[in-house]
Amino acid sequence: MNNPLPNKKLVARSFGNAAAQYDDVAVLQRQTGDELLERLSLVTLQPETVLDLGVGTGRNLTLLAKKYPKAKLVAVDIATDMIRQARSNYQQARGLKRWLPNATKPMYLAGDAENLPLADNSVDLVFANLTLQWCDPRTSFAEIQRVLRPNGLLMFTSLGPDTLTELRQAWASVDNYSHVNMFYDMHDVGEAMMEARLAEPVLDTDIYTLTYETSMALMKDLKVLGASNVNSDRRRGLTGKRALEIVAQSYEQFRNDGLLPATYEVVYGHAWGGQPQFKQAQQNSDGEVRISVNQIKGRKAL
Repeated sequence: MNNPLPNKKLVARSFGNAAAQYDDVAVLQRQTGDELLERLSLVTLQPETVLDLGVGTGRNLTLLAKKYPKAKLVAVDIATDMIRQARSNYQQARGLKRWLPNATKPMYLAGDAENLPLADNSVDLVFANLTLQWCDPRTSFAEIQRVLRPNGLLMFTSLGPDTLTELRQAWASVDNYSHVNMFYDMHDVGEAMMEARLAEPVLDTDIYTLTYETSMALMKDLKVLGASNVNSDRRRGLTGKRALEIVAQSYEQFRNDGLLPATYEVVYGHAWGGQPQFKQAQQNSDGEVRISVNQIKGRKAL
């Protein structure tokens, strides 16, 4: 694992600035969130406490409340502005139901997945949609293991190294700096999960492609999402107009059917808390972890 770690202060500031407009362009986030919720339906689980880690604007928090109406909800995000947005959106989505005597009232906490503001063995389900890619996997998975109760469940999505490969190649025609965020591959994620002693880790990947009229439209969306470059080895200072023109010209090689593709490699994963016997991950000749997500169907929560 030699990826440059993101600047956490910059991550928090970027997502905080994005809070008000985030949902306008969060197409991928909605798709992966819905898929993650669908995968939860494969598991017999009645959690007492659910952690939405990286709650963002709170869309998934509302859906988790509907899925687990008796559960205590905890919403954590590194950006305080996102926390405020999540609280507002949750109240609006629940409407008058939030005033009912037994209505779920989430606990909102500002915090980092690498240093969770929660007690040991306090959570039955950790739901993390496109959050952990901003973290050191060893540290964040160790923290998740710490807060999970025995037989508690982690369900997450992250981004793999092929994410925004077109944009990365286009920037390579300008200079050798890192202009696009770098993410860990599935093999590194799987190793970190096992090092954290999470049980029965299961991983798979899927490719999503969004399309744009221009490369500038893509980069504007990334800025609105708060997903601009936060790598520690990024180039400082403003990017010149000429450099952006070169990027736009280089990106044209990928145009197909009149549109420019933006590829996202999404890593799906789940694991259990506690320390039962691990299922060994099958590895190919390159050492890449490949485990069928269908294994989740066989596990029942106690």
